[in-house]
Amino acid sequence: MAKIRNSSGFPKRIIFKFSILALALYLVFSMISLQSELVEQRKVLKARQKQISELRVSNEELKSLLKNGSQKELVERAARDKLDFVYINEEIYEDIKGN
Repeated sequence: MAKIRNSSGFPKRIIFKFSILALALYLVFSMISLQSELVEQRKVLKARQKQISELRVSNEELKSLLKNGSQKELVERAARDKLDFVYINEEIYEDIKGN
């Protein structure tokens, strides 16, 4: 009995197997790319959570400074932290170890 062929001469089974293989490869590729994107987004989330916690600590410090400190202390601390201002003849030491 003769095999049923489509117009291009390939058996229908070969086309079916090829399409299943192509679908499987596409799904595997999609899964791998989504997994790598998930890992990257988790890193971004972790960095943002760290940034949020640092900002919360900073906000708490500022709230306590506003509550307990004077305006002069607030201005002085802001000038030191944000603008790196120092008093005349003041010696500043930096830890070069990085720890």
